[in-house]
Amino acid sequence: MRVITVNGLRVHHAIGGDPAGAPIVFANSLGTDLRVWDNLLPLLPPGLRVLRYDMRGHGLTDAPDGAYFMGDLVADAAALMEATGFRNAVFVGLSIGGVVAQGLAAERPDLVRAAVLSNTAAKIGTEDGWNERIATVRANGIEAIADQVMRLWFTRGFHSARADELALWRNMVIRTPLDGYLGCCAAIADTDLRASTAGLRLPVLALVGDQDGSTPPDLVRETAESIAGARFEIIRRAGHIPCVEQPEATAALIAGFLRDLG
Repeated sequence: MRVITVNGLRVHHAIGGDPAGAPIVFANSLGTDLRVWDNLLPLLPPGLRVLRYDMRGHGLTDAPDGAYFMGDLVADAAALMEATGFRNAVFVGLSIGGVVAQGLAAERPDLVRAAVLSNTAAKIGTEDGWNERIATVRANGIEAIADQVMRLWFTRGFHSARADELALWRNMVIRTPLDGYLGCCAAIADTDLRASTAGLRLPVLALVGDQDGSTPPDLVRETAESIAGARFEIIRRAGHIPCVEQPEATAALIAGFLRDLG
């Protein structure tokens, strides 16, 4: 367990892999923590220096109250990377983590040499939709939306064949700090990176599950097509969290992208 204070925030993170390896950073989705990458990491090629962290308001990282802004989340990632020596890294972001990846790539090209945008978009959902979710969760807790979230995240096959594992992911969501969940919902609601993302000039791999209910394939494709030279790949039999549901296929695509980077 590692903790470092950046931007007045105690950030829980983990560093592993080859100390002399190529740096790669992983940012989690809304309602998860750094454990969301556990199934994926052993399948990646050797020779990587890996940084994972719990986003502001998630896992063991501090969860300040009030609305968060995407600029806060981008600044947290930048400060953590600087403090831990992860410069010129490949940044892998899932859902809101992928929005952070886009913002960071636009603002800090010295830190990000390439990005993997998994199940994400330059603009996710509508402000009204997010505000409705915020109101529901504030009134009734995360438990009130947990079953719906699981349906958006995972395929029917996962629900039937891996019910015990599904229950653990549901536990993770409902145990997310309330202030952190609401804060990150507010950040997503307020964010539209379509202009800055369209101006990115770095290697990008965009991934999406074919049954993603949160960021459907056409939405992810739209973001990928706005970035010059970006690759777009659909992962079969996967929902919103393919690194959990189809880790082998996800790892193979990331490994191929890393090989092409050289």
